[in-house]
Amino acid sequence: MGVAFIFLGILLFFDKGLLAIGNLLFLSGLAFIIGMKKTLLFFFQRNKIKASSFFFLGIIIVFLGWPIVGMIAELYGFILLFGGFLPNAVYYIRRLPGLNIVLNLPGVSSSYEQEEEDHYGPGYEVGSYTKDYNDGPYDGENDLNVNSNPEGKPRILLMGLRRSGKSSIQKVVFHKMSPNETLFLESTNKIVKDEISNSSFVQFQIWDFPGQVDFFDPNFDCEMIFGGCGALVFVIDAQDDYIDALMKLNLTVTRAYKVNPNIRFEVFIHKVDGLSDDHKIEAQRDIHQRANDELMEEGFDSVNLSFYLTSIYDHSIFEAFSKVVQKLIPQLPTLENLLNIFVSNSGIEKAFLFDVVSKIYIATDSSPVDMQSYELCCDMIDVVVDISCIYGTKEADGAAFDHQSLSLIKLNNSTILYLREVNRFLALVCILREDHFARQGLIDYNFVCFRQAIQEVFEVRMQVQQATNTTNPSASELIQPLNSVALKE
Repeated sequence: MGVAFIFLGILLFFDKGLLAIGNLLFLSGLAFIIGMKKTLLFFFQRNKIKASSFFFLGIIIVFLGWPIVGMIAELYGFILLFGGFLPNAVYYIRRLPGLNIVLNLPGVSSSYEQEEEDHYGPGYEVGSYTKDYNDGPYDGENDLNVNSNPEGKPRILLMGLRRSGKSSIQKVVFHKMSPNETLFLESTNKIVKDEISNSSFVQFQIWDFPGQVDFFDPNFDCEMIFGGCGALVFVIDAQDDYIDALMKLNLTVTRAYKVNPNIRFEVFIHKVDGLSDDHKIEAQRDIHQRANDELMEEGFDSVNLSFYLTSIYDHSIFEAFSKVVQKLIPQLPTLENLLNIFVSNSGIEKAFLFDVVSKIYIATDSSPVDMQSYELCCDMIDVVVDISCIYGTKEADGAAFDHQSLSLIKLNNSTILYLREVNRFLALVCILREDHFARQGLIDYNFVCFRQAIQEVFEVRMQVQQATNTTNPSASELIQPLNSVALKE
């Protein structure tokens, strides 16, 4: 609405009244979308002081009655502030019926492509990557050495074409960014390394690769990148023409598999929120068939690709990342077995073991996962954490979620959601019928046994990690303590 008033004011020979109303509506609309606090943080970052000064100075000049001068200053500040978002905006505009014809004209398209190349700055060559390339928040002398991961944490690589949604996925899942705020993310023009280990049970590294980098340049060190990789997540934009994405997927998978056959390949068919159910199924079937056929033609029959329909606007992206992370947890079979024992002996229909921070479930029982049930459990975690932060007594480390965290929510269909804290990072969320909850004492006792078993599982993991530096005891000796844990029937 604000942009419409500004545009109308310019058409009417810079009408200062319409321009002033447009500016007010633009700022208020931005505050409504991302919040007042984040709006202030956006405008008053240290690297945006100059841009914000010109932008607000232009608004003040418009209010004082010099609309032409004010709009020139405001336009300059606007370009400095939002210039990084323009390629994304043009990308979405090109997909609108009618406007895409204009923006795809030879002259317009070439100027747009040139503008995109200029966006990455001088000295950045699209398609090149050298072995001494250093970037991301963990810059340093040995930033991309294999030894930069001394604890052996699993590494997840996020790859795909530009604007496929890789950075948005990372921000929404692991940094609690609102999906609407991802519209203001600038295009990734360098490898961004993110360590997921500070406040979460799930501990690994995520490397977000820009789509325009050529991973197959002779100077690109494939051994270092793919050698220590646990999973490779390739993101495909389902709303775009995915032929180029499938070619890039095939090249990436074949090169990575030659270096490290143990990599788990995950394909996120992303941005499906704008598609109908039939279109989603057809897109998944087509991508699945094309990708596997191309791999079989090149002799990579043993490569297994997993496909997921995802969107940052619902819980599908959290469920997909849960499946990815579970494959990197060596204790997964033991955790699933413990959950099966707990569920069968407690009259529970479904149970999830959640990482509280990321809302990724690291294990569940053997019954099928219902998307609606998973969404209910995720929403319950949000409610418990939010209420704990408001009314709970924070400990010295500032964690509102503690060993006393417990919650019961009764739904109107005689179903109960039951949450118990397992440790400072994990929570058990169960779904059961109201009549089964009459045996709450039995459920509570079984949960105590389950929590004790979980603690022993990860004590065994610590023993294994310590044993790698000294001796190598047999696996049966290490897993033996778990056999002493039993749940009451």
